[in-house]
Amino acid sequence: MAGGNKLTHIGESGEAHMVDVGGKTETERVAIAEGYVKMAPETLAAIRAGDASKGDVIGTARLAGIMAAKKTSELIPLCHPLMLTKVSVDITEQPDLPGLRIEALAKLSGKTGVEMEALTAVSVACLTIYDMAKAIDKAMEITGVKLISKSGGKSGDWQRTRDSK
Repeated sequence: MAGGNKLTHIGESGEAHMVDVGGKTETERVAIAEGYVKMAPETLAAIRAGDASKGDVIGTARLAGIMAAKKTSELIPLCHPLMLTKVSVDITEQPDLPGLRIEALAKLSGKTGVEMEALTAVSVACLTIYDMAKAIDKAMEITGVKLISKSGGKSGDWQRTRDSK
């Protein structure tokens, strides 16, 4: 395991449990995640032009990602319900991919991190893009979903590097 840390959600007998964060100090916590949806150039052009039959792909995916971040504790069994102070989802064209890059930021002042909320926002935004454009391109590929950075908490700040695993 990275840095010699042990898994915090697994008890001595191997049973899963929710971590008690009651004794932790409240700090500002921010996490940024990213992901990509690769697609045919024609699909990207159709999304850009607003020609997808289901409507505004990028706007809908942005809202879906924000909503998903707020529902993370209902989707991931051992996540704590959080009072997020900010969630943003930015979707940008990547013509060289070709496709779209999705970046989500989750923020709060609290006792536990927001990495899962940022990753959930990216994942659901990617899935929404696929759902809305699949009539045009069923071969789209969701790829590269990962944490880019996190700050706050006892473990401190972390930034992905090229060598990060």
